[in-house]
Amino acid sequence: MPVLPRITVATRRPWGLRWRSSVWFVTAVVSLGITTDLLVYSIIIPVIPFQLQRLHYKSVSALTGWLLCAYSAGLVLSTIPIAVYSEKSSSRRIPLTIGLIALIISQILMMLAPNYALMAVARVSQGISSSMIWVVGLALLCDTTPEHKVGRQLGIAMTGLPVGLLVGSPVGGALYSRFGFHGPFIFGSICAALDLLARLLVIERHEAIAWGVDPWAVYHPPAGSASAACLVTDVQRPPTSMPSDSVLTVTTAISDQTNVLELGLIAPESPRRRSLAGMLQDSEAALVRKPSSLLSVITDLLRSPRALTALFMSLVYGVVNSMEEPTLPLHLQAVWGLDSSQVGLVYLAAFIPALISSPIAGWLADRIGTDYITVLCLAFTAPWWLVLTLRKSLALFITSLAIQSFFVGGVVPPVTSELAAVSRNMEGVGYAHVYGAFNLAFGIGTAVGPVIGGQIYDHVRRGWVAICVITVALIMMCIILAFCYTGPDPLLSKVFRPHVVSNDQETSPPKKQTLESPVRE
Repeated sequence: MPVLPRITVATRRPWGLRWRSSVWFVTAVVSLGITTDLLVYSIIIPVIPFQLQRLHYKSVSALTGWLLCAYSAGLVLSTIPIAVYSEKSSSRRIPLTIGLIALIISQILMMLAPNYALMAVARVSQGISSSMIWVVGLALLCDTTPEHKVGRQLGIAMTGLPVGLLVGSPVGGALYSRFGFHGPFIFGSICAALDLLARLLVIERHEAIAWGVDPWAVYHPPAGSASAACLVTDVQRPPTSMPSDSVLTVTTAISDQTNVLELGLIAPESPRRRSLAGMLQDSEAALVRKPSSLLSVITDLLRSPRALTALFMSLVYGVVNSMEEPTLPLHLQAVWGLDSSQVGLVYLAAFIPALISSPIAGWLADRIGTDYITVLCLAFTAPWWLVLTLRKSLALFITSLAIQSFFVGGVVPPVTSELAAVSRNMEGVGYAHVYGAFNLAFGIGTAVGPVIGGQIYDHVRRGWVAICVITVALIMMCIILAFCYTGPDPLLSKVFRPHVVSNDQETSPPKKQTLESPVRE
């Protein structure tokens, strides 16, 4: 039962404080940001080739590919600076807002660009803004969400990924046909403006706590969990080394502007300096540890098999998804003679299952652990890629594509939840650090994937079959690594622990029997 002390506030309470700081509102904002990011990424795919032809460029296919690469380059190059800045900043909302303003400007620049060079600059800017939502947005969500609910909320937020990809290309093509080249970018700018409004409404958890509302108060963590440490309330004065706007001062005074602080359960492992971490000695409120240097963070992540496994799976996810982008339409056209609209319907069948599997996987990761969900989803994905090599039936192909999409979509939430757990267990490593590494791995994957897929499809006799076999090989590597290293207690140790205990019991010397017999009366 929460303690209800009195907190004196000097300024007016923000309107909508509860819902603007709630876990569900922040989850919705992050999901909207991911949707907007993927929509802006994919909306130009059916449009750019026609615009390059209108500007009288040659080798349109290659130039389009380089524009997609420019987006990935901006994403990869900006990830580390953004992660470092976000961990040092007193607010997650500031870099998120800056990133979205950059996205709107890049949309306008892309729409009005008179030459290829400015198009490339606009795509780099879009990649930078994408880093903001993937690095800072996911970190903000983990800041706001109790530890035992992170997987579920990440799974829900990740539904924005297939939604953005699903909406982007068809809407871009339709708007281009109806309104010309400007249409898709005006639509993208409107979506980004709505996203900006939502981000400005967010009240971060440390700000809400300072106003007497803790978003964690409505959740009841399992007994013994890290988020079950209660906040001590007999604070008399803030430590002089802490910023005055980040410290919660609890008093017993009652005035006209006194609010009741509804204390939730404060997680001592929150990695951010601006989050409440518990209490220091002498009953003083303290903020979370200061982030480590970039070199120290990189060293810690490289020494963690658990972190490296999650990042490798992120890399493979980026490679596999992007490897099929330039090849799947060509394969469908070559084997079954599908046109662009029919290929779009096939993509629709592939993306919808991921909308279902992502929140389910996140919820199950909280319930039974990231290790089980990750290994099971990967194991059920691999066989369907082998079925995709068959040419017997289009219906079988679409069904196999949808099923593998369902299980692939279930991999992302436990992987991102695993990275959040890694951050909580590493001193000085914040959420923005681990999600920066995630974004870097995923960005590299999406940069090299289309190149690998296109080259294999063009130069190998049965290119699609080769791509599917390579995908299965990568998935099998992920299964092995996840089995050995995913989770605080990986499946490998769980499987062999009973066997080891049994062997120890078999090899231990028998207990000595007592030679004395009881004396009969």
